[in-house]
Amino acid sequence: MDEAVDRRSRICVVGASGKLGRYMVRHCLDRGYEVVGVCREQSVGKLDEFADRITILPGRTDDREVIRRAVEGCDGVLTVLVPWGVRGYSTGTAQAVLDHARPDARLVFSCGWHISLDGLDRYSPWFRLFVAVFGVVGRLARVVDVRDQVAACRRIFDSGTRWTVVRGSDLEEGPSEGLPVWSRHVGDPVLKSNRTRRTDFALFMVEALEDDSLVGEAPAIVGRASASALAHAKAA
Repeated sequence: MDEAVDRRSRICVVGASGKLGRYMVRHCLDRGYEVVGVCREQSVGKLDEFADRITILPGRTDDREVIRRAVEGCDGVLTVLVPWGVRGYSTGTAQAVLDHARPDARLVFSCGWHISLDGLDRYSPWFRLFVAVFGVVGRLARVVDVRDQVAACRRIFDSGTRWTVVRGSDLEEGPSEGLPVWSRHVGDPVLKSNRTRRTDFALFMVEALEDDSLVGEAPAIVGRASASALAHAKAA
């Protein structure tokens, strides 16, 4: 067995039944990992294609007991941070993972470009307006709370764990274009195209499990075959 797989053979995917989660499950299985998936009970059926190959723990991802059982013995945890509702779903999920994962576990979280690690990201006026309006409307409708996701990521940044927060651009479906290109800061010209295949977002998350250079980083990613990434590669 490959040494890297042998060292980190058991991976938990928190939010396994979503589109991104299912891609992560598939990439993990392709690499020979043992997979534990956490998803809401009503979504278990979405994992039927993997039912005989993974362990599934039904429950809310902010349920501390569910997360405790799911991450037990896992060398890596892949977590989809979703700001559902207005009751701290993202912060609850993140804190449960931070508290119950092994101290040396590799923790990789997903979010959007609106999260900033050091405040040096440069956002367009349109992007800032969209985030502001979406945040207000989402809270008024009690559907999503972007501020909760921001708070969750701040807990991760301050945790002292072996974390990576992968910040995704706009996502699209389609065949893989390969591992996405990344930058430390939004506003870098390489990210201008603002699009990534969803399967490649998941690929980057799984790849980060074995890439120690990404520990303590919040990479903003863009598709490898996007116009801005190709222009950057040509210039380089």
